[in-house]
Amino acid sequence: MQRPIRKNILITGASSGLGRGMAIQYAKMGRNLALCARRVDRLERFRNDLLNINPNINVVVKPLDINDHDAVFATFNAFVDNLGSIDRVIVNAGMGKGASLGTGYFEANKQTAITNFVSAIAQCEAALDIFREQNAGHLVNISSISAIRGFRRALTVYAATKAGLSSSSEGLRIDLMKTPIVVSTIHPGFIKSEINEKVEKVPFMVDTETGCKAIIKAIEKEGANAYVPSWPWAFIQLLLRVVPLSVLAKMS
Repeated sequence: MQRPIRKNILITGASSGLGRGMAIQYAKMGRNLALCARRVDRLERFRNDLLNINPNINVVVKPLDINDHDAVFATFNAFVDNLGSIDRVIVNAGMGKGASLGTGYFEANKQTAITNFVSAIAQCEAALDIFREQNAGHLVNISSISAIRGFRRALTVYAATKAGLSSSSEGLRIDLMKTPIVVSTIHPGFIKSEINEKVEKVPFMVDTETGCKAIIKAIEKEGANAYVPSWPWAFIQLLLRVVPLSVLAKMS
């Protein structure tokens, strides 16, 4: 069965990193964009950049703090008013603060837990409200390769939030199995972006453009789960499921 072309695409966390990179790729593909992030000044400048890339698309930008859950619903609905419909929502906004539990960084760990999971649920709710009304749509959750197993130190809470997001995505797929609404989960490997710009000596790291091209390719296939770039992460994710904790301890 031929997949529909998703013309109007909403991306959260679009002012930097993977969100920005995905928006650039979609502008080149001629898709209309609904972009939101906290830093609306960046978004306004970015909107001009996207229209320079492709003046034939419609780009709407709005400020949004995803931890303001009422604002998530209001902003998503406002995008529908602007574009007439939303065909795909990419839940991308997130953060990576944190440290080992019990070391005095509870507030940072809590902020990551709320932002990456609770606020992701708010975005899924808002998106699916729209899709159920339209009886069509594609929800994309940007998870992480770290969702496969637990990790130590700064990644402990981050990995747990991404595991929760991947699990909830699967639950949504079951719930929506007999509907025209599709749910995909993307698990990026190590892609250079603002969230990890201070991390050094990471294996298989690719630049933002390469990573975002791989993400968009996976999104367009509308599969259930994707590990990107597919080489080597489709293979590594299989190893991660079986390696002992002593090996994981050397990886994080």
